[in-house]
Amino acid sequence: MKKLGNVLWGLVIIAIGVIIGLNSIGLTNINIFFSGWGTLFIIVPSFIGLIKEDSKTWSFIWLVVGIVLLLCAQDILSFRIIRKLIIPFILVMVGISLIFKDTINKNVSEKIKTLNSNNKEGLEDYCATFGSQKIDLSGQEFKGANIDAVFGGVDIDIQKSTISKDQVINANAIFGGIEIKVPQNVNIKVKSTPIFGGVTNKVKAQYNESLPTIYINSVALFGGVEIK
Repeated sequence: MKKLGNVLWGLVIIAIGVIIGLNSIGLTNINIFFSGWGTLFIIVPSFIGLIKEDSKTWSFIWLVVGIVLLLCAQDILSFRIIRKLIIPFILVMVGISLIFKDTINKNVSEKIKTLNSNNKEGLEDYCATFGSQKIDLSGQEFKGANIDAVFGGVDIDIQKSTISKDQVINANAIFGGIEIKVPQNVNIKVKSTPIFGGVTNKVKAQYNESLPTIYINSVALFGGVEIK
C-alpha cells in the first residue's frame, strides 16, 4: 500500500508538472489556481487515503468536505448553508461508521471477539491517566493486552517478545496517545474507530499465513494510536 500511495502522489505531481509545462509553451491555458484550488490539499490526500489506509471513515469524511468546499468556492453551492451542515454531517458519518464497523470488518471483528473471549483471564491491563507509562516486554511471552490512555500516554514495546499464536490488543486512546512497537515476524490486522482522532498503522509487511497475527482493536477519541 505504501508503494501505491507513492505512485498516486507521483501521478499528481507529474500531472501538475505537465500542465505547467504545456501552459509555458502555449499549448494549453489551464488555470491551476482556479477558485477554490486550495481545497485540493484536502481532496487529494483524502482520496489517496481511501485507497491505501485501513481505516477509511475519516478519509471519506474529509473527501466529501473538500468537494463541498470546492463547490462552494465555485458558487455551485451556498457556503452559508453548507457551513451550518458540516458538523452535523461529520457526526452522522461517525455514527454510521460505529453502527456498521463490525459489518465492514466482519472477519477481523469475529476473530477479535473470539480472542477476547478465549483470553478473559490472560490479557494484561495497562493504563495511563494524566500520566505516561512505558512497557518493555522483551524476552517475555506476549499473551495480548488491554491498553487505555486517558489524558496520558502508553508506549508498549513487544518487538523482542515471544509470540507463538494469534493475540489481540485492545487499545483505547481518549485524549491521549498509544504507541505499539511490534516485531517483524508477525502479521498485523487493525480494526479502528477514530472519532476526532487517528489510528496509524506503519507496518507495511505482506501478509504471511505461516506467521501469527496480532489483532489490534483500537478506539481513538480525540487521541491517537500508532502501530510501528
